[in-house]
Amino acid sequence: METLLKENINWVGFIDWNIRDFHSYITPRGATYNSYLIQDEKTALIDAVKAPFADNLLRNIKGLTEFEKVDFVVCNHAEPDHSGGLPRVMETLPNAKLVCTEKCLKVLERQYDTSGWLTHIVKDGDSLSLGKHTLTFIETPLLHWPESMFTYVPEAKLLFSMDAFGQHYATSNRFDDEVDLSTVMEEAKIYYANILTPFGRRVAATLEKAKTLDIEMIAPSHGLIWRSHIGTILDAYHDWATCKPEPKVLVIYDTQWDSTGLMARAIIDGASQPGVEAILLHIRQSSLTRIATEVLDSAAVAIGSSNLNQGMMPMAGALLTYLKGLNPVGKAGFAFGSYGWGKGAPEAIDQWLRDMKWDVLRDPIKVKFRPNPEDLAMCREAGELLAKKAIEIHESSVSRID
Repeated sequence: METLLKENINWVGFIDWNIRDFHSYITPRGATYNSYLIQDEKTALIDAVKAPFADNLLRNIKGLTEFEKVDFVVCNHAEPDHSGGLPRVMETLPNAKLVCTEKCLKVLERQYDTSGWLTHIVKDGDSLSLGKHTLTFIETPLLHWPESMFTYVPEAKLLFSMDAFGQHYATSNRFDDEVDLSTVMEEAKIYYANILTPFGRRVAATLEKAKTLDIEMIAPSHGLIWRSHIGTILDAYHDWATCKPEPKVLVIYDTQWDSTGLMARAIIDGASQPGVEAILLHIRQSSLTRIATEVLDSAAVAIGSSNLNQGMMPMAGALLTYLKGLNPVGKAGFAFGSYGWGKGAPEAIDQWLRDMKWDVLRDPIKVKFRPNPEDLAMCREAGELLAKKAIEIHESSVSRID
């Protein structure tokens, strides 16, 4: 397996082939925890790994240098999938100083016993010389934790980008040009949609900072390293940061006895217009991860649920809670659903859409028990409205860019 990024800079991380859940984000292709070792007059480790894999990291370091020769351990981000291995690493590297921001150290102090660690506090714009290589630190608060930062090596034109530009993708290959690009971009989009969507403004600001750097390689904390398609991933992040709308309609629903399912299928029929991508998703037969990814670049979304105990189906509630936290912007849509002797589901969904500040196109569509032909005709008309709005939103976004 190739581990060399640039001269005297190696990947020393861990490939987690078997992980399938990353804080409720489904990871069918596994994950990696990327750490990097820069060997110069002084030696620096960039980021650690998840706690169970600290010994794997140390074994990789040992294959390149003696533990006593590691001078610095840079912590770009204190989340445990990167910092969990730090206690073992700092215990084993006797001469290493932990390099991080003051905010980062405060977070680490709440998670681990740091009392015996040597530390070197940095702030935005600070640099640290290793000899031929310089580490320049760029604070990126709320991308996606308050203490996050990038580390840039100008001599190598290499950006260690922390969680930005990452993917959960376990592979023995290390670089973006060694695998199918569509797969890498699919995983990058899933990663962005489920982790970074709430921080779009911060992402946009970070992209502006990145424009000032001469970058030949981006080495994130998860997944493949970008060396051949840097423009592709930067352009994608620009679009995702604004939830750039495609002419795309989603109809998302949950149902008990298929009455709401009949409504959903009628809506998707109406939305299936020329120039519009229309997708139907049953919540319990899909996943929150997939649905959030599809919502990211959709212009119009209808969400429906049959009534249960004077409210919506449980997984519909879970989905709306998840989406509200991610806060995808610029969407239009409406609520729909069936009911029997009690009401509540469509009305509750409608309120969630309004709370998320989506453009609610109409009052909820409510059908008592099973929809009749007139009800289904109304649903198809509502689907046509979604398609028309999706095209309108997309064309408006394109004209703004032009």
